[in-house]
Amino acid sequence: MTMTIADLEGDIGRVLGGRYRIVAPIGVGASARVFLADDVTLRRRVAVKVLHEGLADDDAFLRRFRAEAHAAASLNHPHVLGVYDWGHDEVPFLVTEYLAGGSLRAIISSGTLLTPSQGLLVGLEAGRGLDYAHEQGLVHRDIKPANLLFGEGARLRIADFGLARALAEAGWTEPDGSMIGTVRYAAPEQARGEKVGPAADVYALALVINEAISGEVPFVGDTAVATLMARAETPFEPHIDTGPMQGALRRAGSLDPDERPSAGELVAMLMQSASALSRPDPIPLVGALNPSAAKAANHATRFGETIGPVPEEAPAASRRLGRSSKSKSDRATGVAARRRRWPWIILAALLVAGAAAGGYAAWLASQPVTHEIPEFAGSDSSSVLTRIAELGWVSNTVEVRQDGTVNGEVVRTDPPTGESLEEGEVVTVYVSLGPKLSLVPDLAGVPYSEAQVLLDDAGLTVGNITRITSETVPADSVIEVSLAAGVTELDPGTPVDLVVSKGPAKRVVPEIPAGGSIDEASTAILAESLNPVEDHEYSETVPAGQVVRFSPSSGAQVERGTDVTVYVSDGPAPRAIPNVIGLDVSEATAILEGKGFKVVSVKGTPAKPVLATDPPADEVHPYGTEVVIATQLKP
Repeated sequence: MTMTIADLEGDIGRVLGGRYRIVAPIGVGASARVFLADDVTLRRRVAVKVLHEGLADDDAFLRRFRAEAHAAASLNHPHVLGVYDWGHDEVPFLVTEYLAGGSLRAIISSGTLLTPSQGLLVGLEAGRGLDYAHEQGLVHRDIKPANLLFGEGARLRIADFGLARALAEAGWTEPDGSMIGTVRYAAPEQARGEKVGPAADVYALALVINEAISGEVPFVGDTAVATLMARAETPFEPHIDTGPMQGALRRAGSLDPDERPSAGELVAMLMQSASALSRPDPIPLVGALNPSAAKAANHATRFGETIGPVPEEAPAASRRLGRSSKSKSDRATGVAARRRRWPWIILAALLVAGAAAGGYAAWLASQPVTHEIPEFAGSDSSSVLTRIAELGWVSNTVEVRQDGTVNGEVVRTDPPTGESLEEGEVVTVYVSLGPKLSLVPDLAGVPYSEAQVLLDDAGLTVGNITRITSETVPADSVIEVSLAAGVTELDPGTPVDLVVSKGPAKRVVPEIPAGGSIDEASTAILAESLNPVEDHEYSETVPAGQVVRFSPSSGAQVERGTDVTVYVSDGPAPRAIPNVIGLDVSEATAILEGKGFKVVSVKGTPAKPVLATDPPADEVHPYGTEVVIATQLKP
């Protein structure tokens, strides 16, 4: 069963937190009830939003609620509802300033649509409030007509900053099961379940402006799911009644959040269409209280005094006194007549004076209100934008860079300081992004010592140094500058990280191929970027033509391009012919062949002792040389 305003009247007189006395109900929603209340401590009227009882025991929600309320209370902007206090008195509640003008939802629900000029005014004031909040890092998440409230002077304020996020993280749902914020104004990325940022608020505001002027909210289906599906896939096309604002609203309603303007950019785009619209009539406020609640509020106890209806005037004196003599009556009549004439004479004089004063006041009111542009240069931009709004001007921010300034500092305004400007006109504020950026020099392949000088000349400094091996960049030269993609300029004094070469990596001398030839060994060495050099040596064990060894030896770590000597075997080394004279043939043969020589014949009697050898003893000959043994001939 849906709760109504009448169901809330039982809470009248209740005191929350020992301080806020409920006076009258204002409204009721799925997650909260809103009341007009008296702050008995500070003696002022406030609005109290009492959240659903189901949230009272949710510790996670209460923590998030306190954090979001604290963040919302820090906002200070003419178009953001002021948060005064928050607490937990059986149920969580939030205390804000009370705005008697009611909400944009109440205006639309009354059957009244805004003119394009009035819709433009709503868009400008809501956009400025969002722009300020987004700069503070806060996203609303639930922009809708019910959260756009008006004071008695028709100035708009955005309500419920932070509340939608707290309810969403608590898993709180609307009666149709949809998550907070309201499905009717959800951005495509919300429908797709993606991360919600400032662009979602801009999208919702575009839909709200469209509805306030045309009475239509696009993409609304029979169910929440149907609405979300249409919202995620269909581009937003503003109603023709939005007139010259269609282009700005169409861009604000882009499917891709990256293609939407920021809130500040949307304000500037809407301002461009202002010249094509007439001056807006006052927005037709409907009031925050319904008639019965307003009457109850007028008779409620406030600040310890009873405010009731004014007593009726006492009965006339003639009725009070009864009968009297005629002469006395005549005299009384004459005196009374004269007494009665004086009030009318005085009243007439006052009316004439009032008419004159009223005419003068009307003439004054018809004159444009102007103010002199203050000296804003050097001030913080947020305070300047707030002051511009207070003076009734429209701000347009342009970001610039200028040496000698800091980020967020106002550089100048247009019109400049001292000029007079009517309320409603545009003041362009040039806000510094800091000093002019320094161009990062191209340091690839530059020796490190030279890179230091180039960075210093550019107004930058050397940051972290990372040293890695490189096959192409010489040692102690810069391989690359570590910058984010697309960045070519930095704030002066910014450290620049460098990657510096250690030169090529060390090489390992390869293993000798088994039974390898010089060609096989050279191929293996070249594969490691080393330089093979051929040499030869004798070997008793390695056959001639095969590799004996490498120098440096296999497994050694050397610099790229190092010479590696490949020693190729020439076989065993030459040696002297042994002296076998006097020995018998068999013994001499064994000694000669043991030294690597080959006995091919014996000249003479084999049984006789050796007389000589050919080649002769002690001559040096190659391994395997053939030897002839000579003995005594037969007798």
